[in-house]
Amino acid sequence: MKFNPDPEKLLVDDHVDLGGVLTKLKEVLSSGDVETSHAELDLLWARLAVHIRAEHLQLFPAVIDRLGKVTLGAAGAPSLREGQLIVERLRADHDFFMHELAGSIKILRELSNAADREKIDVGLNTVRDALLEVEKRLAVHNEFEEILIYRWTTLILNEQEQADLAKRINAELANYPPRFSRETWSNH
Repeated sequence: MKFNPDPEKLLVDDHVDLGGVLTKLKEVLSSGDVETSHAELDLLWARLAVHIRAEHLQLFPAVIDRLGKVTLGAAGAPSLREGQLIVERLRADHDFFMHELAGSIKILRELSNAADREKIDVGLNTVRDALLEVEKRLAVHNEFEEILIYRWTTLILNEQEQADLAKRINAELANYPPRFSRETWSNH
């Protein structure tokens, strides 16, 4: 894959990829296969965690740092305080996603030893419900990121700063947990 020096495009493309992982997980959950559902949910959780890590460690600090240096209203950018409030909201969403997915992983892990089909069905329905809530909130969250903080990178960072940020984000996105193969990580 060719490196893209645009942090906005890099993160939007990752949103699309994450959407594909979520779609596959929903299909697998519908089949009732606990083991495969657990594996797909683990992949979604890890992919989302890596995406969030890239935002927390690279995007948010770069944007907040630059907002602290630009003149109020410069280049259509928000104030530093407005930027901080938006980052706080995004972090709260991230906490919600990770909490809900971790709870769902726990349910599927417990179901992997269950023999009672009724218990399995109840557990899978609980996971589907949690996933639906994550999906709804994620749609709003992603749109919010894409129309605000991702676009700010092009407003407040020069081309070299954007390219440097994109390299750092790309490195974070490529730093996947060792339990996944590169093919598993990228072929969803």
